[in-house]
Parts: sequence; C-alpha cells; structure tokens
Amino acid sequence: MPTPHRCDPKLFEKDLTGQVIICTGANSGIGLETTRQLTSQNATVILACRNEEKANVAMKDIGNADKTFYIHLDLSDLDSVRSFVDTFTSKYDRLDILINNAGVMMCPYAKTKQGFELQIGSNHLAHFLLFQLLTPILIKTAEETGKPSRFITVSSCAAAACNVPGMTSTDPEIDFDDLNWEKKKYDQSAAYAQSKLANYLTALEASHKYESSKLISASLHPGWVQSNLDQHVISNNFFGNMLRKLFLWSGKMINAVDGAQTTLFLHFE
Repeated sequence: MPTPHRCDPKLFEKDLTGQVIICTGANSGIGLETTRQLTSQNATVILACRNEEKANVAMKDIGNADKTFYIHLDLSDLDSVRSFVDTFTSKYDRLDILINNAGVMMCPYAKTKQGFELQIGSNHLAHFLLFQLLTPILIKTAEETGKPSRFITVSSCAAAACNVPGMTSTDPEIDFDDLNWEKKKYDQSAAYAQSKLANYLTALEASHKYESSKLISASLHPGWVQSNLDQHVISNNFFGNMLRKLFLWSGKMINAVDGAQTTLFLHFE
C-alpha cells in the first residue's frame, strides 16, 4: 500500500494559543481530523455544523472541551449562515482562519431553502456568503495581530473536469443561465464539479482582491478520502464497505487523517 505524504511533524509542534478558527463540517471526516489536530496545538475551533448531536459526539471524541465549541450552521439555508455569523461575532472578537470544509457530493436532485440546486447552494453559495460576512473580522484580526488571516477552501480536482451538458467551451465553466438545472436533465456529477469550480474561483479571486499581508486565500484537493461524503456514490452496506477497504489498501483512497494534511499544511505554511 502506498504511503501518503504528510505534513512535517515540526509543524505540529507550533503553539496556536489564542487563535480562533472556524471549520464547517467539523463533526466528521477531514473536518474532524483537522479540528482534532488544531485543538491539540491549543487553537480554539468553532465546529460549524448542522447536527448538534453529531457535533457533541465529535467534541467528546476530540477531548479538548475548553477548545471546541459548537455553533449551528445549516448550509442549505442562507438565513442560517447569517444567524451563525451573528452568533459568532457576538461571542468572539477575532478570527484567524476560516476553513470552508463541509460539502455534499453527487446527491439526488434537491433544492436549498432559497431554491438553489443543493450542491451549488450548499457547497458554494452558502460558503461564499459565510466568507463575505466574516471577511471584516478576518481583516481586523490580521491588522491587530500583524499576521495575515487565512481563508481555506476545500475544493476538488473535479473542478478541472467540470463539463456541464450543453456548454460549448472545452474549458471548465459554470452555467450561469441554468444554475439550478431547471432547463436540462440533472447530472449529479457535473453539478458537483460545478460547485467545486465555484469554490476554486472564489478562493482565487480572494487571493487577488486582498493583500497577502491581510489575508492568504487558498483552495485544495484533499484526495479521495474515506468519509461519508461518498454515500451517494458507494453504498453504505457490506459490499460498499468492502469496496472502500479495497480502495484504501490499493492507495486509491486515503483515510481522513491523511486527507486532512493539505488543509493543515495551508494553515501553517
């Protein structure tokens, strides 16, 4: 089995005391492992999750009760994003890092509360709004600490393969004329790729818009990670789990600890 690359262990010796970090989808997968590592280095991490019960289980699993805090966030509802920001800014006066990690992948057709196709709505639009609303405190924190804040987006290599039916360009692009798939047959894979392309473009634009002394923006592809993200691709049954084990053994799939390494690297470097 191939050995995945991991961060230099010296990066995990840094003391992050005082840092405040938001991670969406921190109750499972790479979000959970990212949170586990950052809190072990004394950072305070806000678990921005939809399910409070699952967030509480995750916080108990992590163990650093004085470093992990839950605030409700439902990415399928833009009102929830605004409520999250209101709650966060009422409790904290700094934000060092925003990690837009949560997502859904290749799910059946559905819409968000505001009527957007679920994948573009949850993966991109909600995260975009979250970033926009939190940018002032990210910049303020950078000015007060003298160190740039960070905006980290978990995208996917699927962005480069975005090929929406009916589009004529050979380059990846977003179909703004039918963002909600109301005029063409729904393609779960293309819809996911489109949302991940939007993630990448947002991070890229942020890196151009803000001075690197105030904000460092980056997107990443974590690899094919063993998590519940693939529940609509591989069945959660005996045969599906055997298939996952085969992919792990072959090195085509990696575990969540290895999957979190790129996110963690972008935090430190």
